[in-house]
Formats: sequence, C-alpha cells, structure tokens
Amino acid sequence: METIVLAVTPREITGKKVRSLRKEGMVPAELYGHGVKNVHLVVSEKEFAKTYKKAGSSTMITLDLGKEKRPVMIHDVLRDSVRDDILHIDFYQVRLDEKIRAHVPLEFTGESPAVKEKSAIINRSLSEIEVEAFPQNVPHTIVVDLSALADIDQSIYVKDIILPKGVTTDLDEDTVVATATEPISEEELAAQATPADVSGVKVEAEEKKAERDAEKAAKEE
Repeated sequence: METIVLAVTPREITGKKVRSLRKEGMVPAELYGHGVKNVHLVVSEKEFAKTYKKAGSSTMITLDLGKEKRPVMIHDVLRDSVRDDILHIDFYQVRLDEKIRAHVPLEFTGESPAVKEKSAIINRSLSEIEVEAFPQNVPHTIVVDLSALADIDQSIYVKDIILPKGVTTDLDEDTVVATATEPISEEELAAQATPADVSGVKVEAEEKKAERDAEKAAKEE
C-alpha cells in the first residue's frame, strides 16, 4: 500500500489569531492520541485537500514534522457551512501494533448482466462497512463487483466480498450489500410521481375547526 506523507508544522498561534493563517492558505490542526501529548499544527489547505482525497478518513497517513514522522488517521475535518472552506483538522495518532476499527466506503464496480440484459435496477443496501485491522492495512475503499448479479432478485452478501489480507469485519456474513431488483414500469413511476390527494384531509380539518368554533361560541353565550 502506498505511503501517503503530509508535511505539517508545529503551531504557536491559537484562539482567534488563527484567522490570519487561513488568509494565507493555511489550516490550523490538532494532533492527539492515546498516551500522546497534544500538538498544535498548521498545514497547507491545498496539500491537505490532495491528501484527504487520497486517504479519506480510513487510510493511515504519515505526518512529516521535520525531525519526526507520526502515523495518523484523519479523524475530523471542520468546514465552513457556506463556503465549504476547511477550518480545522484533527489528526489521531495510531500505533502500528494495535488494531483499529474504521468505516471503509464500498466501491461498486463492474456491469451487472441483470441490468444489461433484463433492465434490472441495482439496490445498494450498504455504502460502507466497518472493518478491523492494523492501521497500515486499512484500505481506502473495498471493491464490490456487480458483475456477479446475473438474475433478478439475486444479491451480493457480505460473505461475497473479498477483504484485503489482514482485514476482517464483524458484520453478519448474510447481510445484503446489493440486490438486482425488477425494473420499475412506467405506470409505477407515474404512480410514484402523482401527488397524494389531501382534499379529504383538508375538508376534515375545516369541519373540526368549525366544530371548535361552534363550541367556543356556545360557551361565550
């Protein structure tokens, strides 16, 4: 597995002063872990974005602090809700001799014969699975080959997924990952698109309001 390295620099600026860093294209970050002293860091937003695209939150990366290297996972990324700019990053330092749990995205590949030949629809029940492995063995994605779905109502289960060496999951092996289902007819599509008739509800609501108004008027008399 490719080693992903990200250069970072220790940071002395804290609090509201970190805004000046963001104006320079830098992002404040925090490094912590079990038995690890917290370290304030700063990192290039551009370089971090490249790294995050490769690693996500499930692949171990190496932080280059100059004199030392730290194995970490990207634990949390805080973004601006409007501009989507990266505001802060949390790195969690891991131990290479201790297994961790991580949620790994599923990557669906291949073409299903059921789709090609029978116009089936692929219903994906899972988008990720939780795995256990040593940090350096946790994959960025886990591949699910849809070409195994040849017939309508055929499914791919957790037991059908080939996990990388050293990676395990506690998920029930009979958990459905994806299923080839019957195509939806034009009539069914039209039915789904037709808005529900709420006229009866509206009439009922108006009748109850009239009853309440009548009761209220009787009491006032």
